[in-house]
Amino acid sequence: MSGFQRALASTAGTKFLVGATGAVLAIFVLGHMLGNLQIFLGPEAMNSYAAGLKAMPGPLWAVRLGLLAALVIHIAGNVKLSARNKAARPAAYTSQQPIVSSFASRTMLVSGLVLLAFIVYHLAHFTLGLTDPSNAELVDPIGRHDAYSMVVLGFQQPLAAGAYLVAMALLFLHLAHGVASLFQTAGLRRFDLRLSLDAAGRLFAIVVVLGNITIVLACLFGIIEPAQSAY
Repeated sequence: MSGFQRALASTAGTKFLVGATGAVLAIFVLGHMLGNLQIFLGPEAMNSYAAGLKAMPGPLWAVRLGLLAALVIHIAGNVKLSARNKAARPAAYTSQQPIVSSFASRTMLVSGLVLLAFIVYHLAHFTLGLTDPSNAELVDPIGRHDAYSMVVLGFQQPLAAGAYLVAMALLFLHLAHGVASLFQTAGLRRFDLRLSLDAAGRLFAIVVVLGNITIVLACLFGIIEPAQSAY
């Protein structure tokens, strides 16, 4: 094993990989949310956006595979760090009273694994069209996939909308702590900046989650109506 490989395999190296992949994933969820907010501009904007992505299969799949690799590394790194922490403290505390750590930091691994299950559902729901095949087959008047109506009809189902809202609550916890931790990994989280960086992490999480929740609720309560019905 080379020196570089040993460095990456170390705890510090694993934290670096977790932080770097976390940054990639955080940037993606922000961009994904901003793209999806085009649903408020109507069917033309949303369907043009979706058609534009499908017109670039090479770059689109390159991004998808890159995100998948980042996700696998991120999860594996967190599992590895969690196992090392437990190994370093084999005997559980008789009474556990966290003082410095927050609820979000203590549940990062669990929230991450639940979010992984949600990502699988999200892909089956919208990307692959497995949960609602009739919605995935909708076509707009000029022959494009009607992504606008697919999303609206999908979120008009209370159970599906509820699942997304629960996932957004977990995403908030994960992002709020994770984004602030990125600065610590980069060595920028000095004591005098700790409160500001924690606030920046929460603000980032609020922006992403609020944008996504707004879409779900607007569809669920009929503020946005589908351009057509699948039935």
